Amino acid sequence: MLLDKEKCLSAAQRVLREEAEALLDLIPSIGSNFVKACELLLQCKGKVILTGVGKSGHVATKIASSLASTGTQSFFVQAGEAAHGDLGMIGKDDVVIAVSNSGEGNELKIIIPILKRRQIPLIAICGDAKSTLATEADVFLSAHVKREACPLNLAPTNSTTAELAVGDAIMVALIEARGFTKDDFALSHPGGALGRRLLVRCEDLMHQGSAMPAVKLDESIENTLIEMTEKGLGMVAVLNDDGSLAGIYTDGDLRRTLRREISIKEPVSKVMTANCVTVGPQTLAAQALAIMQDKKISGVIVVDDKHMPLGAFNMHDLLRAGII
Repeated sequence: MLLDKEKCLSAAQRVLREEAEALLDLIPSIGSNFVKACELLLQCKGKVILTGVGKSGHVATKIASSLASTGTQSFFVQAGEAAHGDLGMIGKDDVVIAVSNSGEGNELKIIIPILKRRQIPLIAICGDAKSTLATEADVFLSAHVKREACPLNLAPTNSTTAELAVGDAIMVALIEARGFTKDDFALSHPGGALGRRLLVRCEDLMHQGSAMPAVKLDESIENTLIEMTEKGLGMVAVLNDDGSLAGIYTDGDLRRTLRREISIKEPVSKVMTANCVTVGPQTLAAQALAIMQDKKISGVIVVDDKHMPLGAFNMHDLLRAGII
């Protein structure tokens, strides 16, 4: 079967347009019920339990994951399994969010009376305001769509996008209400790239002590080059007599030195870069990377508030740490 490229592109564009329009149609439905739902979730002393079946169940899983990673303790319970024992996972201090397009799934209908008997608040994200789920819930949030983007009006497309968007709206509202920060987010994502960029600081990367390349201000260029080669960072910190940072000598400075035809017996102070770029130990590694890229440098010295050098690192260290 040959693919009709024009029809393929037209279908893709139509789906994106229809799903975008479906989301815009939802905006007027965001009102007092949405506020009530967020208040229930903020006041929840237990966990937020997401439930659903089929494609809506997959959406509920994503919402649970998003909430859990942004400060709301949450997990997913499949509605069919809940009716066969997993309701025991839901405690009296929890809040349940049920996601369903029709609101009439038997799996959900079975567990609704149990939740009501146990006085566990139920929030419904549902496509039909007159459904059993919507009318029995403590709070109903509309995910209504006029039709699916599927040409047969059967495969969940607009409806699942709408459900997911309502879930995202809840998540963002709770982030803002809680004052959830980047650092909080990083603590939930320590193993990923986001976590590394938000958690790793310059003090975690720097070569310090005997591993930090350093020479005194009156040291010869020759010995400075030996120190640079031995330490392998492509730079050397140049220190005043009191140990404070006077400047830096880098691979770039070496190239400039060679053009000047200056003797390598001369003190490094004659060819170093004074007033060099430095960072503090608590500076985020991602911020240091931005500074280095802006200044077009490949290494940097870490100093304390008295300009005393604590360590040094280069682009290779950022690469190994997963910052780049």
